[in-house]
Amino acid sequence: MSEAPDNKIVTSIIPADNSPTIPSKKVKTSQNRRKSRELALKAVYSSLLNQSDLKQVFRDMLEDPEYKKADEAYFKQLLQGVIQYKAELDERIAVFIDRSINALSPVEHAILLISGYELIYDVSIPYRVAINEGVEVAKLYGGTDGHKYINGVLDKLAAVARPNEVKR
Repeated sequence: MSEAPDNKIVTSIIPADNSPTIPSKKVKTSQNRRKSRELALKAVYSSLLNQSDLKQVFRDMLEDPEYKKADEAYFKQLLQGVIQYKAELDERIAVFIDRSINALSPVEHAILLISGYELIYDVSIPYRVAINEGVEVAKLYGGTDGHKYINGVLDKLAAVARPNEVKR
């Protein structure tokens, strides 16, 4: 399975404020995937804090203003995959962290789950992309130096999850 093309053409964009449309603007699929990862972060974060079921978390995300900018199919895949494999992901991540899973901030935990899912279960995403996206999302939503921690953990996980792809 290969990644979707980097660009797709959108004939018009309708802003939320109903202002005039902008004709023929290119929207990068990678940006849509980034939005999907950000939405997945919000959803996983919410499920970690509230112990909500998948259906309720998904309904909550439908109301997020960023939802229409995201790649819906990829968002669903990430959310379902993280929820389905959470226990295994936690076990695999725990090997590479310096504290218990429960001691991680919920934002770091959610980012590690999402990026860990991409590294372990979605080989269509190059390992460097999975790591970089986790780091970039951590820069936006994590603590001051959380992105450095995320980078270190994901580097170690990638070396084990994709040994043939990661050349040391």
